[in-house]
Amino acid sequence: MDVDSTFITAEVIELLAERAGRKDEVAAVTEAAMRGELDFAASLERRVATLAGLPVSVFDDVLAEVRLTPGAVELLDVARSRGWAVGLVSGGFEEVVAPLAARHGITRFRANRLEVREGALTGRTTGPVIDRAAKERTLREFAELEGVPMSRTVAIGDGANDLDMIGAAGIGIAFQAKPVVEAVAPYAVPGPRLDAAVAVIDAAIAAR
Repeated sequence: MDVDSTFITAEVIELLAERAGRKDEVAAVTEAAMRGELDFAASLERRVATLAGLPVSVFDDVLAEVRLTPGAVELLDVARSRGWAVGLVSGGFEEVVAPLAARHGITRFRANRLEVREGALTGRTTGPVIDRAAKERTLREFAELEGVPMSRTVAIGDGANDLDMIGAAGIGIAFQAKPVVEAVAPYAVPGPRLDAAVAVIDAAIAAR
């Protein structure tokens, strides 16, 4: 599943930007990108540039502020009770996603990485950008590693950059999603609880 505004309630880039005094500017770009109005990679570059100069200690501050979406823990509990593997794939940042995943026993995750020099953010990312296409590739890779056919995968997300993985999954679910996502996703959960996805998954399986 996606992380920002899906597994957690916030957009991490906005929490970081708030500490740089640029939250409103970044939030507007994020919103446009999630609606599919901007290229994700270009929008990410623009937003990350606002973080230049922030100390790396900001990650601990943001991690302490992050809250799981209601029902997220319960969804994980159901998944584990049924033997389902869970993975996270995020257009956000590994510096926050990795400790968050570890906290909840999730071993498969992928996210962007922020470049750091001399203890501060440079305003750039490093490594491959986790965009819409990369999210689908990650779903396929994780499924192969787990020995799960794509027909038995589930993808959950809210933004335009989740569309490819939602379309590729056996069960693709839009969660509290932007209109562009709700319009094409096979299934939708309006929220506010993430574990409502369980009933959707069960119904989809039963209908096969």
